[in-house]
Amino acid sequence: MRRSAGRVSTRLARVASLVLLAALGTITLMRFAPGYFTDVREVDGKYGNGARAALNIQQEEQGSAITLTTHLLGNWLRGDLGRSRQYDIPVTELIGSRAKVTLRLLLSGMAFGWLLALALALALSARKTAAGEAMIAGPSAILLAIPIAAMATTCLLLNVGGPVLVLTTLIGIRDFKSIYRLLRLTWKSPYLLYARSQGIRSSRITFIYLLPALTAELRALAVTSFVIALSAIVPVEVIFDLPGLGQLAWSAAMNRDLPVLLAVTLLMAACIGLAGMVSTSARTIEVTPCA
Repeated sequence: MRRSAGRVSTRLARVASLVLLAALGTITLMRFAPGYFTDVREVDGKYGNGARAALNIQQEEQGSAITLTTHLLGNWLRGDLGRSRQYDIPVTELIGSRAKVTLRLLLSGMAFGWLLALALALALSARKTAAGEAMIAGPSAILLAIPIAAMATTCLLLNVGGPVLVLTTLIGIRDFKSIYRLLRLTWKSPYLLYARSQGIRSSRITFIYLLPALTAELRALAVTSFVIALSAIVPVEVIFDLPGLGQLAWSAAMNRDLPVLLAVTLLMAACIGLAGMVSTSARTIEVTPCA
C-alpha cells in the first residue's frame, strides 16, 4: 500500500514538474518576444493615450521576467487565472466554452482513427503472408509526409471532409503500422496457432484472446495517439476556424495575450502528463504478479 502511494506521489510530482516547466518556458518566451508591450489600441486615436498609459503601468509592474512569473504563478495558486488582454474577460470563461469544442474534436478524431487503424490491421495481419503492410505502405508514407496544416488546407480548399477527417487520417495512418506489427507478432504465439488449428473462428480468437493480450501495449499506443492529436489541434482549429482551445492559443500568441496562452499551455501540459501517468500505471498493473 505504501509502495503504491509512493509511486502515485512520484508520478504526480513529475506531472507537476512538467506543468511548471511549461509555465516557465511560456512566460519567458512571451515576455522576451518582440512587441510584448504593444497593443492594437495604440493605433486608435480615441484610445491611444489611455492604452499607452496602461501599458506603461503594466511594464513597470511586470518589467522583469522574474517579477512577471511570480505575479502570474501567485495568482494561479490562488485560483485566479487572470483576465484576457485581448478579450478583456476572465480567462476561465474563455477556457470553459472552448474546451468542449476541442474535447469533442479530439474524441471524434481518436475514435474514428482507431477504428480505421484496427480495421485495417486486423484484416491484414490475419493473412498468412506479410504482404498486408506492403499493400498500403506507399499511400500511408505519402499521407504521413504531408504536414497536418497542408492536409487540412487541402480538405478546406477542395471542400472535402473536415477537421474530424483530418485527425482521423492522422491517427489512423500513424497507428496502423504499430498495431499491425503487434498483431502479426501475437498471431504467431503458440496458443493462438493452436486455437486456429482447432478451427476456432478468427473473430472469436481476436476478441477473446488476441486483443486482451495486447491491452497494455494498445493503451500505451492510445496515449501516444492522444499526444499526437493534441499537437495537431492548433493548425486544424485555426485552418477550419473552429472556436476551440487550439484557435484560442494561436490568437493569444499572435496578440501577446499571456494569461490566455499560459492557461491553455498549462492545461495541455497537464493533460499530457496525466495521460502518461495513467499509461505507466496501467503497464505497472499488467506486469505486477499476483500475490
